[in-house]
Amino acid sequence: MNLKRKIEKVLLNVQKPARYIGGEHNSIVKDKNKVDLRFAFCFPDTYEIGMSHLGMKILYSILNDRENIWCERVFAPWFDMKEQMEKENIPLFALESLEPVSEFDIIGFTLQYELCYTNILYMLELAGIKPYAKDRKELKNLVVGGGPCVCNCEPIADFFDLFMLGDGEDVILELSDLYIKHKKMGSSKREFLLEAAKIKGIYVPQFYDVSYNDDGTVKEILPNVEEAPKTITKRVVEDFDKTPFPDKFVVPFIDTVHDRAVLEVLRGCIRGCRFCQAGFIYRPFREKNIDTLCNQAKQLYNSTGYDELSLCSLSTSDYSEIEKLLTEITEWSNKNKVSLSLPSLRVDNFSKEVLDKISGIRKSGLTFAPEAGTQRLRDVINKNVSDEEIHNTCKIAFEGGYTNVKLYFMIGLPTETDSDIEGIINTAQSVVDLFYSLPDKPKGKGVTVTISVATFVPKPHTPFQWEAQNSHETVIQKHELLKNTRRSKKITLNYHASNTSILEGALARGDRRHSKVIYETYKSGSIFDSWGEGFDFEKWQNAFLKAGLDIAFYQGRKREFTEVLPWSHIDYGVSQKFLEKEAKKAYLGQTTINCRQGCAGCGANRFKGGECHAKY
Repeated sequence: MNLKRKIEKVLLNVQKPARYIGGEHNSIVKDKNKVDLRFAFCFPDTYEIGMSHLGMKILYSILNDRENIWCERVFAPWFDMKEQMEKENIPLFALESLEPVSEFDIIGFTLQYELCYTNILYMLELAGIKPYAKDRKELKNLVVGGGPCVCNCEPIADFFDLFMLGDGEDVILELSDLYIKHKKMGSSKREFLLEAAKIKGIYVPQFYDVSYNDDGTVKEILPNVEEAPKTITKRVVEDFDKTPFPDKFVVPFIDTVHDRAVLEVLRGCIRGCRFCQAGFIYRPFREKNIDTLCNQAKQLYNSTGYDELSLCSLSTSDYSEIEKLLTEITEWSNKNKVSLSLPSLRVDNFSKEVLDKISGIRKSGLTFAPEAGTQRLRDVINKNVSDEEIHNTCKIAFEGGYTNVKLYFMIGLPTETDSDIEGIINTAQSVVDLFYSLPDKPKGKGVTVTISVATFVPKPHTPFQWEAQNSHETVIQKHELLKNTRRSKKITLNYHASNTSILEGALARGDRRHSKVIYETYKSGSIFDSWGEGFDFEKWQNAFLKAGLDIAFYQGRKREFTEVLPWSHIDYGVSQKFLEKEAKKAYLGQTTINCRQGCAGCGANRFKGGECHAKY
């Protein structure tokens, strides 16, 4: 029985068979005998999560635009499909061809979240591919990685042949061309990797040796071949207005997490919130012009049939001509009954004009992120938002007919006190009180203010990368304080389980010794750790102990500025001296201006050929 027949046979035994059948509108099928490179783009999570990811859509399109390259999608099978695949001896397969992943030249993983690491091993094992890079001797089945977690990929470095740092649009084609060249030459894997290491933005872990001090900290990270640079520098697309963007998306048969057309308005962030990894690793700030965005919106609408368009970025309302953009897009979207959404809104630049533009077709709740409950703590984290701005924004929303507001906060931030925790509830209560004080509020309706509280996780390449993270016990105490402070039924309180954040914190700042932990956890049966159905903290604790490592050493320990960090050899554009200065300013409660107000000298502007004002 061929593989396609085997897959068809088991589909009625799984909950969502459409996850595994392919054939969606705009999916790309080629003749495998007429291409030079087969690329398996693997998303280590479910179909619904992966199909919502813009990065996959972009790189899928870029690779398939080349006639000699065929890129196919691969997702992690859910538990029910895993059972059927193991029972019927079905290997991991790609959706376009329904052929085994083991037949592909390059197997690329996008690394979006630390709790997906066991799923990488899960997918490799299902594909019949050895997990450790040292055990894969051939050039075929080259395992590569990209995405935000690559900014500290040391915990999974032993499993990968190479990583792509930064923007993937250019480097992925350069890497593919090099692979095709060496494949035709019959080169060895090592010969290919030695040349790949010379490409800017490519990190080959096996060409670097890591040594440790007696106290367990990293002593030094040094290249062991002359082809490998001492510091690996990320790739940046300089002219964002000209970078390729898909004119069509694959349209899923089933609902996905973000089931809509998505338009990337800008990349990077001007703000510099000290907790936010994305705000630093995606610098410098780049945006597309209005004509480009309007044309791309129309192309996506025509090719997909979606009736909702999301203007996506880290902070969409920071687009320099946001009101003009919305005027032009809404003129078209209203005519075509396309709903427009801006998921990344800032409290301090939200206006009635913006509200009017996004309220044209349907009303839903608005979401804002004050992040901290007091002005003092907002200054510490450089979240340049005032209580007055929060109230003015909510006033505009309420007078515009909105009755649901969601506010995002974090607990466990550096210098946090009980007063700051109580301030979260007090901020929400002040929004409730504001609603009932307005004469122009929606008539006959009540207000709902939803507080969503996450636990702060110190991340690499941020000013807080040296900070300790709260313990599980401390987080639980803070959750209790939040619950005890809340008085109004108009306030809904949501918070995340603390153990997942504890593990995320340990993995985010981990080193190469973590590979043993991840492998041991996976072998104990742990997959889908980012899901409640899969997460088992005890398995992780046991794996850390077995590897002779302490979770608290990585998660709960404050670092000195002089410590060599596991990612010290990786350059994402923002200088360590700048991050150190920002950390010191945080403890003084001093804020830093955003990039539009003036250059603070982080160093990232050099990546787009601009003048660099870094003083460090």
